Amino acid sequence: MDFNLDETQQEIKGLAAGVLAREAAQERLEALEKSGAPYDEAAWRALAQAGLLGIVLPEDAGGAGLGPVELAVILREVGVHAAPVPAYASLALAAVPIGAHGTAEQRALLAPLTAADEQGPTVLTGAYREVGPAGEVTTTARRDGDGYVLDGVKTFVPYAREAARILVPARVEGEGIGVFLIEPAAATITEQPSATSEPLSRVALDGARVGPGALLGGAADGAAWDTLRCSAVAGAVAISSGVIEGALELTKEYTRTREQFDRALAQFQAVTMQISDVYIAKRALDVAVWAGVWRLAEGADDAEELLTIAAYNACDPVIKALYTCQHLHGGIGLDVTYPLHRYFALGKHCGHLLGGPEDRLDALGTLIAQEA
Repeated sequence: MDFNLDETQQEIKGLAAGVLAREAAQERLEALEKSGAPYDEAAWRALAQAGLLGIVLPEDAGGAGLGPVELAVILREVGVHAAPVPAYASLALAAVPIGAHGTAEQRALLAPLTAADEQGPTVLTGAYREVGPAGEVTTTARRDGDGYVLDGVKTFVPYAREAARILVPARVEGEGIGVFLIEPAAATITEQPSATSEPLSRVALDGARVGPGALLGGAADGAAWDTLRCSAVAGAVAISSGVIEGALELTKEYTRTREQFDRALAQFQAVTMQISDVYIAKRALDVAVWAGVWRLAEGADDAEELLTIAAYNACDPVIKALYTCQHLHGGIGLDVTYPLHRYFALGKHCGHLLGGPEDRLDALGTLIAQEA
């Protein structure tokens, strides 16, 4: 495959980088962290005004109808700038499956996502995780009259309170896995700890009743869940790819300008070798990310396997590389007034969402065994 972005993708990358460089500047991030706000509304609105939130939306919802590679381009820039915006939740966890499988009425929920007025774009999210291995679904849905009753618990749901809808996968009795569009008021939402300032929640569905129009695409055949699952992983690994890119650039600049014994740190062989290790971890993740999202865009059978390899790299080698970046910075790396801590926290955050290295290795082994 050609790992170079085409002209359109390069333009998207440049636009996203420009908007986020302005909207996620250091002083803005510090002010947001002090305010306690769940996300930067001005930055979120700026992304909508630039047309970036509509890139992966279907054309009949006011979008450009582009796919997984373009989504990865945008989310990678979110990671590069450690931008506190609900792009992963709204796009990867919600807009992609709604756009691919939703009815016309359900796709209409995507239109407010591109709103650039004073109120700003809406927020959507999805419940990818439950207690246990990532990608498992034990939540159930049973038919009740013309609607459904849902029971189960979802964890690590980003922006659950702020979202207009939460996409909830559940096993429908006598059918398969369906994805339901749930209003936050229908669930019991409890705050969970997060490595970043991004809000995470436990979402309990204790007999929550929804109408027939809540089932995404009107079918519980597993197709919408497959899309949500792959998009969730693709989005998280793309952010991780951006995170390690940003951390590496910060560390390279620090070791180039910081001196010890009248020499720049970068001139010491031990430092050079450790920087090289970080670069290797970054490149390994990059290769897996771009291969995974390209195969996902092609509808290839091996897309999930490649994304699982990327997820393992995001959960283990990249996290270790972030520790190396911290080490090379010395004490300043732990200073919350210095930006490195945001990359470290966001990298750990993505690792938690993906399930951790052992979980991803188990998942990869299962996929390989299925091919045998």
